Amino acid sequence: MFEGFDPVNLARFQFAFTVSFHIIFPAFSIGLASYLAVLEGLWLATGKPVYMDTFKYWVKIFAISFGMGVVSGIVMSYQFGTNWSVFSDKTGPVLGPMMGYEVLSAFFLEAGFLGIMLFGQKRVGNGLHFFASLVVAIGTLFSAFWILSVNSWMQTPQGYAIAANGQFIPEDWWAIVFNPSFPYRLVHMVLAAYLTTAFVVGGVGAFHLLRNRYNASARVMFSMALWMAVVVAPLQIVAGDSHGINTLEHQPAKVAAMEGHFETNTDHPMPLTLFGIPNMETARTDYALDIPYLGSLILTHSLDGVVKGLKDFPREDWPDSTVIFWTFRVMVAIGFAMLGIGLWSLVKRFRGTLYESRWLQRAAIVMAPSGFIAVLCGWVTTEMGRQPFTVYGLLRTAESHSPISAPAVGTSLLAFIIVYFLLFGAGTFYILRLMGRAPSPYEEDTPHEPIRTAGLTPAPSLAGPAE
Repeated sequence: MFEGFDPVNLARFQFAFTVSFHIIFPAFSIGLASYLAVLEGLWLATGKPVYMDTFKYWVKIFAISFGMGVVSGIVMSYQFGTNWSVFSDKTGPVLGPMMGYEVLSAFFLEAGFLGIMLFGQKRVGNGLHFFASLVVAIGTLFSAFWILSVNSWMQTPQGYAIAANGQFIPEDWWAIVFNPSFPYRLVHMVLAAYLTTAFVVGGVGAFHLLRNRYNASARVMFSMALWMAVVVAPLQIVAGDSHGINTLEHQPAKVAAMEGHFETNTDHPMPLTLFGIPNMETARTDYALDIPYLGSLILTHSLDGVVKGLKDFPREDWPDSTVIFWTFRVMVAIGFAMLGIGLWSLVKRFRGTLYESRWLQRAAIVMAPSGFIAVLCGWVTTEMGRQPFTVYGLLRTAESHSPISAPAVGTSLLAFIIVYFLLFGAGTFYILRLMGRAPSPYEEDTPHEPIRTAGLTPAPSLAGPAE
């Protein structure tokens, strides 16, 4: 069935499929863990039950998302051995310890306190339960730290030497962990996770406000999510601009492919191509709609800045512009749409009509999944833009795979597709059902007064009344 297929392309597609399912759950759980910690902190600070009601509403959804993220991540680890054993062998001395640190510092931290966060509110004091929620949120950020450090090193490798057997061996761990692109990728991804969560929360709040504009928890969701959009969306645009400049410095061919830019603009400023169809065979972007000067201004912060075109690089090193040209533009468009929703909400808030604006609420519902789309487009741009390398400029994808056959990879790919759609489809359906249930004023098990810590509650007297 798969005899005519390239096993390397099948292995790449398999990893792309599994990582696409995986990335949406950590992106959501990173932001949701922080949101839950903020809600519980507000409940402790103000004593208002609505914050704990909202916490209880979302903590169930967080538990399911966290579990699906863990399960989907395990599969990718196995693929390193089954499909990409040469890559694992050559990069293992550098990447292996960092992935181990992620387990030790992040996963153990999350696993150790997640049970308290989910089930321990009646068994521990308010302070300890809040501490557990904070630790889980910090654990998700630690996880992002290490995984993005690993991926960033593959994009901008530093601090290594190459041994006689071809393995990358560490020479400077500080340079490896804090490689040139890592700070930009970390900030960009964490802000993306916060925006993803904000628009999901805002969309759910808007959905329930359309049904009942006086639902207190829905108001909290909607208001907090839109404040997040107002604050974080501009920061994300600035972070994305800085990340782009860093990418231009260290991966100029990727930027040229993202922009559909084939000819170096030595005698004129580079235009910004809004739309077009990159043609890799003719090395030009057909039907290009250009804005003069803007490309140089955005990429170099100078009206006459020079940006290398793909023709300045060996043809065999070109990323495929036909895909990342569009994924990059979808991601950017969503970012500006998020900013627009935030500014729209700011106008309605100052006019005192935030909860009465039906069109804003409908727009928030439409934008609810936009963060996931932007994250997926961003990762496609990042990973396909690194091609044809697994370690940029040093190890080619064609040299990284295991001795695999197309039928074996194709069969496992079909199995993954069937299992993933059944398993994660069911989980996603259940999450959507939970989101469709209106938050109630008194969520199940919500404490509306301080809880005594277990062990300090006075026991009932065993002796009878004094005689």
